Amino acid sequence: MSLCHDLADRIVNSKIDSSDHKIIESSNSAILDTIGVTLIGSKSEATRSVITALDAKNLSDGVLIYGKKLKVSPLDAAMINGTSSHALDFDDCNNTMGGHPTVPILAGLLANGESLHASGQDLIEAYVIGVETICAMAKVLNFHHYEKGWHPTTTLGIFGAVAANARLQRLDVEKTATAIAIAASMAAGIKANFGTFTKPFHVGQCTKNGLLAVRTADAGLTASPVALEGQQGFFEVYNGEGNYDATRLLEGWGAPFEIVDPGIAVKLYPCCGSTHPAVDAAIALKREHNLQLSDIESVLSWTHPRRLKHTNRPRVYTGFDGKFSVQYVVSRALQNGKISLSDFNDDTVNKPEIQKFLESRIKAESHPKSKPNEKNVYYAELSITTKEGKHLQKFVDAPVGRDKDHPLPENALLNKFYDCCDGVIAPEKQSILAKKLQNFQDLSDIQHLSEFIENATITGS
Repeated sequence: MSLCHDLADRIVNSKIDSSDHKIIESSNSAILDTIGVTLIGSKSEATRSVITALDAKNLSDGVLIYGKKLKVSPLDAAMINGTSSHALDFDDCNNTMGGHPTVPILAGLLANGESLHASGQDLIEAYVIGVETICAMAKVLNFHHYEKGWHPTTTLGIFGAVAANARLQRLDVEKTATAIAIAASMAAGIKANFGTFTKPFHVGQCTKNGLLAVRTADAGLTASPVALEGQQGFFEVYNGEGNYDATRLLEGWGAPFEIVDPGIAVKLYPCCGSTHPAVDAAIALKREHNLQLSDIESVLSWTHPRRLKHTNRPRVYTGFDGKFSVQYVVSRALQNGKISLSDFNDDTVNKPEIQKFLESRIKAESHPKSKPNEKNVYYAELSITTKEGKHLQKFVDAPVGRDKDHPLPENALLNKFYDCCDGVIAPEKQSILAKKLQNFQDLSDIQHLSEFIENATITGS
């Protein structure tokens, strides 16, 4: 059998214990978090651009665009909601895949689930399989894939989208294998577009294409069974000969599932996850020493070179580009002792005191003790020299929320969700929606959830 068939067999036949509270709890948290960032992301310029480009018209039998009183086809909904989910770079991460595991899956899965009247439990099982599939592909390809400049959230994420939707539609092994092979021709996304609205567009495209691959395979479209491992197949074309290990594809599958270990990392800050440990260090130093920007002579930020490559942006002039500048987010954290959504608009980025600080006070470099193949690449260290000549240092081995050893503060996820609902969902409906999502497995029909969100959405949001 081909690797497409091997992977398809796991997608179709893997058993998931619906009573496993770790799977249910982790999945519900990821879904709540992602729907929250999708709601606030629906207000973004990226989402508006996609809606305009698609000339999206309201369909009485369509599926919901979150944050809008608008129903469109499932494929368009997958694209629009997928773009919204990644629009603020506030969505979750996973250490195995080196990217964002939920957003390439969920928008398309919810759109498909709504049209199929699927249950919450059905969606959770499909979602778990989707995350497992993304991580399986990452084991084969990373981290060379990442360092070549591919955006793994989408280039690998599309296979998770295929897996989840194939599982939900109960495709057989043969059709699922074909959908995987089709997806190999539809994977796209390059890191050169980080810092622009094309980055969240990558996710919109991915969620739509994953669902489209499943639907076309189900309709009879054919594809090569060796589209992954064959000559000029996905592995070779995307990574280059000798830069992948296909034998790792099913290594450790479901033992335990990736959704449980290492699990999902929820972001506390709406910016690139590679900047978060430096932000944590900056907030800690400000709190411990009552620092003001005017007190600081110089700042040196050290991170792993793998995380620095796309976050070393010494000068930024737009809010969105600021999300990917470790220099900018550290400067804002030192100024305010926190990072919030309001830090990433163009006016804030271009404030004279911030621009002056970026120009003359802060530098970012690879950590001098970093090693190319070390397992943990999510650490950072700040070294600050004050104008009084004091030298302050702070090392953070991983950001808050990244793994079970660095858990979120109590109620942090729920507070984040309410912040994301603000201005989109009516205040009196927010806690009801949160409770529905915290008990997602109990939903009898996903369409009922969409109806609630539509009715709770503030007109004109």
